[in-house]
Formats: sequence, C-alpha cells, structure tokens
Amino acid sequence: MIEGDGPRAAGTNRPILHARALTKTYGGGETAVQALKSVDLEVREGEFIVLLGASGSGKSTLLNILGGLDLPSSGEIEFLGERLDGASDERLTRYRREHVGFIFQFYNLIPSLTVAENVALVTDISRDPMPIDEALALVALTPRRNHFPSQLSGGEQQRVAIARAIAKKPQLLLCDEPTGALDYATGKLVLEVIARINADLGTTAIVITHNAAIGGMADRVVRLADGRIASVEAPARRLTPAELSW
Repeated sequence: MIEGDGPRAAGTNRPILHARALTKTYGGGETAVQALKSVDLEVREGEFIVLLGASGSGKSTLLNILGGLDLPSSGEIEFLGERLDGASDERLTRYRREHVGFIFQFYNLIPSLTVAENVALVTDISRDPMPIDEALALVALTPRRNHFPSQLSGGEQQRVAIARAIAKKPQLLLCDEPTGALDYATGKLVLEVIARINADLGTTAIVITHNAAIGGMADRVVRLADGRIASVEAPARRLTPAELSW
C-alpha cells in the first residue's frame, strides 16, 4: 500500500519520486521506437518542475510514467519508497486516484454536467477531498459553479479541470501542455492558478511545455531531447507568470 499524508508546505524538500534508468520502447523489430532512453530523475516535495523539449523528445511519455498512466519497458520508478514499475493495474489505479492530479491540454469536461458536478466526479471517489466550493474558490470560479462547460470560455474550462485535479488534494499535479489551447493572456491566468496551488498548498507540480519562457517560473527546468535528459537548470530566481514574456 502506498502511504502518504497529503501535500505539505513547499520547502520540506523530501524526495517523493525517483526514476532510475527509465526506458520506454513502443513496438518491436525494425519499427520499434525508443521514446525514453535511460532517464534518471528525482522529484522533491513542493517543487515546480518544467519539462521542456521538442515534439517527440519524450516529455509526455515521461509524465505518463511518473503519473502511473504507463509503465516503463525497463528501469525503476518509486513514489515515497514504493515501487511502481511492474505494479498491477489495481495498484496504479490507487496511486493515480489517491496521489496524482492530471491536467491536459484539452479539458475533458462532461458537457451535460455543471462546473460543480464535474468537480464532484473526483471528490466522490477520493478518501479525503476538499469541499467543492473550496476547490472552485482556489481557481476563482465560484460564480460559475452552476454553469455548464458550453457557457464557459476556454480559460474557465481549463480552470475547472484544475479544480477537479486538485479537489482530491493530490501530492503531484502533472500538467501536459495546460496552456497549449489558450491565448497568451488566458494562458498566463492558468499558469497563475497552477503557481498559486504549488505555493499555497505545497503541491509538487510538473508542467510539460514547448515554450521555453515558462521555464522561468520553475524551480528546475528539465530539457529532454531524443528520449534523454539533455540538461537540468535551476533559474536564479523564480518568475511570476505576470513576469513571463513569450
């Protein structure tokens, strides 16, 4: 059983995820594609990590393995000392349900449900969820709680997706191109919400982007190329989303 006591204040700095020599190969024979090649990564509690790289560099594959959506072909991955590589579907489902929140480029909201009902989909299956209205307040959507997705802007829909992800109080918030479908101004608003959750709740956040400017708001920037970690950089000062320019 994977144990955990929920997010702590940022700065406790204990390692929570370890990836060692991760490889991932799709297909076989002459058509085999090696998406990850011996990747090592340690993720510490309360960190804000940005994964940068061109399309096909392995970012999404790495994020999916860290989040328990996929298994490596070889190598090890641990969450709080519990091995995830080779885990059963049941164990991975429990890991995702209890410890991980996902945000994707597309919002995956159910159109026939209101904002509050979309968030409730997660709280209904969580052990110790935050109240729905608390989650909506964190993303500044309380006035929209009874609206349907079709009545919201793209940025508002993404913020509903964030509220849904954080309502179960995950230790990890994994974001795959969360601003990819949004315009510049709206994208900054979404990044502000993610940064606030990281800072105020101590939730570890890992954000995939192809936009190098977003790396300025990270504790560490991990660049991938051809399935490998090409570099790891720590910006001298974390920028706020308002300070970013791209």
